[in-house]
Amino acid sequence: TEAEQARRPVQAYLAALEGDEAPINPKQKPKALSPSDPAAAWTTRGRHKVMFGYSLNYLIDMENAVILDVEATPTRISKEVAATETMIERTEERFALKPRHLAGDVAYGTGEMLGWLVDRDIAPHIPVWDQSKVGAEGRFTRADFNYDPERDVYVCPGGKTLRSSGTVLDGTTLKYIARRSDCERCPLKPRCTKGRERRLSRDINEEARDHTRALMETEAYRQSAARRKRIEALFGDAKRNLGFSRLRLRGLTGARDEFLLTAIVQNLKRLIAHATIPPPAPETA
Repeated sequence: TEAEQARRPVQAYLAALEGDEAPINPKQKPKALSPSDPAAAWTTRGRHKVMFGYSLNYLIDMENAVILDVEATPTRISKEVAATETMIERTEERFALKPRHLAGDVAYGTGEMLGWLVDRDIAPHIPVWDQSKVGAEGRFTRADFNYDPERDVYVCPGGKTLRSSGTVLDGTTLKYIARRSDCERCPLKPRCTKGRERRLSRDINEEARDHTRALMETEAYRQSAARRKRIEALFGDAKRNLGFSRLRLRGLTGARDEFLLTAIVQNLKRLIAHATIPPPAPETA
């Protein structure tokens, strides 16, 4: 058959299009598809303008800069966030190690990720953008409304309540709406909304966001932010010192193999540097 006569690279390419790692996005089709590796993601991140690539994800012990786990993903933020959860669970299962806190950049500050960490008693040392003060200039923002967690309502500056139906939109957002009759008679309406009633959006993991923002003011968070530079140092070491600028193998499994070997080399380098430290000279009287 034609399938049997196809060469191995062609067979692997077609299998990748139909496998578990197929480049399928439920919201939109990929902008481009690699002619040699369909699982690689089309990205504009980094110094290169455009390229097909994979992301190298590390889970490290920040105190000693030891790599505990590594995962390869197509270069998409959603995939990288999911890989973090996978690495944390895998490290706890393999080594019985569970972090007290997790540091990362702002890309990991999604509501889903923060909620996942807080539910597992892991303090998220991750910068979070505060969107509550974003709005039309001169009008009330969400920060001007007080949230009552016991009644699950927002109270507007005029003392009226905004309630939610409980329906979660897009799997992440709740809508809170004021009564139209309250807004029509309110003297503050010109400063509040141009519509018939005021509406607010709230992430289902907003409590985790608030908890994370509070942690951003602590000394422990500032120390984590400083130590997080060690992660970037490992990526720089892989690129500059190990010459790891491109992959030699195709597919997500090939990327996993190469990333794992790179992590092993970096851990061995750290082990050698630690083992070759000379013992302290004995003190003489």
